[in-house]
Amino acid sequence: MRRSRIAILAGFVFAGFFVGLNAQHSIPPQRPIISTKYTADPSPMLHNDTVFLYTGHDEDDAMGFKMFDWLLYTSTDMVNWTDHGPVASLKNFAWVPYDNGAWAAQCIERNGKFYMYCPVPNGIGIGVLVSDSPYGPFVDPIGKPLIQNSNHDIDPTVLIDDDGQAYLYWGNPKLYYVKLNDDMISYSGEIMVDPTTPANYQEGPWVWKRNGMYYLAYASTCCPEGIGYAMSTKPFGAWEYKGMIIDASELTRGNHPGIVDYKGKSYVFGQNYDLLKKITPKFYERRSVDLDEMVYNEDGTIQNRHYFSVEGPKQVHWVNPFARVEAETMAWSEGVKVQFETEWEGDFDWARGKKIADRRFVTFINNGDFIKVQGVDFGPGAGKIQVSASPVYGGKIEVRINGVDGKVIATVDINPARKSGIWQIYEAPVKKVSGVHDLYFVFKGDKDLFHFDWWQFTRK
Repeated sequence: MRRSRIAILAGFVFAGFFVGLNAQHSIPPQRPIISTKYTADPSPMLHNDTVFLYTGHDEDDAMGFKMFDWLLYTSTDMVNWTDHGPVASLKNFAWVPYDNGAWAAQCIERNGKFYMYCPVPNGIGIGVLVSDSPYGPFVDPIGKPLIQNSNHDIDPTVLIDDDGQAYLYWGNPKLYYVKLNDDMISYSGEIMVDPTTPANYQEGPWVWKRNGMYYLAYASTCCPEGIGYAMSTKPFGAWEYKGMIIDASELTRGNHPGIVDYKGKSYVFGQNYDLLKKITPKFYERRSVDLDEMVYNEDGTIQNRHYFSVEGPKQVHWVNPFARVEAETMAWSEGVKVQFETEWEGDFDWARGKKIADRRFVTFINNGDFIKVQGVDFGPGAGKIQVSASPVYGGKIEVRINGVDGKVIATVDINPARKSGIWQIYEAPVKKVSGVHDLYFVFKGDKDLFHFDWWQFTRK
């Protein structure tokens, strides 16, 4: 997380661009993994055979850093990601005097609890939140900063070593570390400054262990920043610089690594401005998280990538269309957003009203917008499709395969005459389809068509 461009960006005129306006009907050469929001500072975590990705969140109108909360996405195939919305914000810390500054955090599991280490910039410190679930809710267990050492207290990362000792690392432009206690919300000993920090270290440390060696990945010297890395035989150095995982270039400018192993492969997450570049050539702090497979050499060093590949990582397994799939699960989209609502029944007396459900759904749907779900396995065939939708003005969903202009296998009519504004199930027969295909939901109509909650095919 960089602080160096706020003054420069203050001189820009706000252009009023938002993700999804003027949706194009082609997938861009580069595809960040999240297309409905601007995301930054990726923090992946493996839990219960699922990759949990915690990210920062650049607001749609951000010019400099405008970040209020931390978001969560999950995936079991590394190409389709489900939006779970905000899991925490600076409002979780009663001791924080402002709401803007939800910079690079990391969540880690220990003994059935989940600890989220959150920096608060401008010398406020690093706080810690804890939850019984990776989805939250997270609470502040100590009511004060865990770390309050210097103006460099940003970008925390945690390593739990094989002997159970946990270490907290952080810092820009120096690398600090301290031993965490078993409770993960306090520490012992002195805060140390690493004397062997690689010369091109800037910020965003990420520490992990593999085959007895310790790795330190980081955002390289600003600016632009790539992702460099160093290795050591000890968790606190000496660190020996080994090269770049992702080269520094104007494609990324700022960066922040996140590393995770999943189903026998390793993955590196970072950030870029590819989503912003679709709508404006101007520079704003509206970043997008991306990832690619990370490959080790036989000696433990890491192969270099100039940039994230266009095709991205290979899909780990296919999507089952015969199980209910949330509409906010996607590999790519254009034009749409994701929204959360709590539904109530009663006389609008919030104290006496009954909560029906919390619902997250796809919205801001207009003509020509679409969602792509990659790698859907229809097996020998499907009989019909059901979708849960709430009409506004109404419209149609063209269900296509292999492209936004691909074969139409079903058309679902979201008729506004059927109680506009009420969630209902709509269905349509499915034309002949079998095997594995990329699935596209292409929306047709005028404007503000409907809200889209989930979809499911039935077997032929």
